[in-house]
Amino acid sequence: MSSLLSYALPALGSYAMLSIFFLRRPRLLHTPWAPVFLPRLGAHRAGSGELLENTMEAMENSLAQRSDFLELDCQLTRDGVVVVSHDKNLSRQSGVNRDVSSLDFEELPLYKEELEVYFSPGRFAHGSDRHMVSLEDVFQRFPRMPMSVEIKEENEELINKIAGLVRHFDRNEITVWATEKSSVMKKCRAANPEMPFSFTIGRAIWLLLLYYLGLLPFASIPERFFFCFLPTIINRLIMRKSLIHHLEQRGVQVVFWCLNEESDFEVAYGLGASGVMTDYPTALRRYLDNHGGAAQAS
Repeated sequence: MSSLLSYALPALGSYAMLSIFFLRRPRLLHTPWAPVFLPRLGAHRAGSGELLENTMEAMENSLAQRSDFLELDCQLTRDGVVVVSHDKNLSRQSGVNRDVSSLDFEELPLYKEELEVYFSPGRFAHGSDRHMVSLEDVFQRFPRMPMSVEIKEENEELINKIAGLVRHFDRNEITVWATEKSSVMKKCRAANPEMPFSFTIGRAIWLLLLYYLGLLPFASIPERFFFCFLPTIINRLIMRKSLIHHLEQRGVQVVFWCLNEESDFEVAYGLGASGVMTDYPTALRRYLDNHGGAAQAS
């Protein structure tokens, strides 16, 4: 036993030292992704804390606050229009108990006059614009605005139509595939492999396991974005500056969501995040301006 330990302990020590060395210097093993845009300020649901979520009015407001990208969710109507909508069912958004897929685009109801901000319970957003919009209209209005498009279900028609719209508007590099499910991401990547994509939940677990086992420096990472839900205490415990720095050095941009308080902005940028996704782009813009571009300094 002592003989085995005499071999194992030095080997483990050497492995640990090698892992730490390459964790801090990943570019010795990997060519980093070149970022097309810097996601310092992301507007969640186009800035749903300030104006009604996913409306053109909310998007215009987010651009006025110099948001770096918009976060959107998409559904497909009965007549095949890709519509920007977080929910599959319209009850919360409009009070109409119908699925988006059961209505033609022209039949979609207006948003309610006020909507509670999901990540800020007790706060409500209002706006003069209550219309749901198509993804095509959004691309036409904001042709060079980077966007993250989340797909929630394995709807191949929806995925293929989004992929086609991205190609048509020459947005391959500035439109990010996002989904929680690896099976959905597989279909997204097949539909348009030129678009950058983010970590799914399964891949995020894989990433963390490799990091804590010391294997991450030696693994390939095809993802270019890591959208991480920061507010939970678990994530605050497991996320480490060394992990985020490693990902940044490899061109993987880490964006924490959905943060709506200045104290959370402090935590995110203190960890070295590339950016923050928020319901309140005006508040985050004020924070960034007051802190001299906190995201760039991290």
